[in-house]
Amino acid sequence: MQQVFAHPVSLKDVQTHFCPGCQHGTIHRLVAEAMDHFGVQEKTIGVASVGCSVFLYAYFDIDVVEAPHGRAPAVATGVKRACPDKFVFTYQGDGDLAAIGTSEIIHAANRGEGMTVIFVNNTTYGMTGGQMAPTTLPNQKTSTSPYGRNVGNDGYPIRMAELLAQLEGVAFSARVAVNTPKNVMQAGRVIKQAFETQLQGRGFSFVEVLSACPTNWGMDPLKANARIAEEMIPYFPLATFKDTSAA
Repeated sequence: MQQVFAHPVSLKDVQTHFCPGCQHGTIHRLVAEAMDHFGVQEKTIGVASVGCSVFLYAYFDIDVVEAPHGRAPAVATGVKRACPDKFVFTYQGDGDLAAIGTSEIIHAANRGEGMTVIFVNNTTYGMTGGQMAPTTLPNQKTSTSPYGRNVGNDGYPIRMAELLAQLEGVAFSARVAVNTPKNVMQAGRVIKQAFETQLQGRGFSFVEVLSACPTNWGMDPLKANARIAEEMIPYFPLATFKDTSAA
């Protein structure tokens, strides 16, 4: 009998600490499956920044470097340039990448650094109390916007995948979600495309993943999952915005 589903080799067999309904675990599995698919576990170096992403080392059976808040692309740049034969990826949240790390992500992308960035967008600062993030939706209530995000005062949510796709150094930029089995399968395919972009030496690759944060949204996991389809995807459409392999 053929085995069709197994624990990824690149993922440690440990109990998760994430909140009920959190989808970091699903995303971790997809990243690990991509590593297994290309056989790059032994030469992979992950770079984690501050936030829920900081626990990368606890779940992936690879070498991991910890970076200061928002600086994972800068650290990954150094790692990749020092070790060009390694497969290098960062794993970051929206408060980390799109706020304090805006400069680092934009300039690493613009330079076409040969890395892959996995960007988890759950529209909130997940680890530090649910504050408003650059991706918080209009009128969304957070611990620092208790009456809802006011775009007149706070600006509009940033669509990072579209923003980075405009830069010359970016070879691949896409947005996926993990709220349904169909979307999870598509997310896995897209992450593999991003990995392949780096392995082919084509430049910078970026995957934004829409994810639930039931605890900070004040919802049960089912309602939080439904919110992705009803609120997040209409504002952050799922698509591949740039793929130089198709040029």
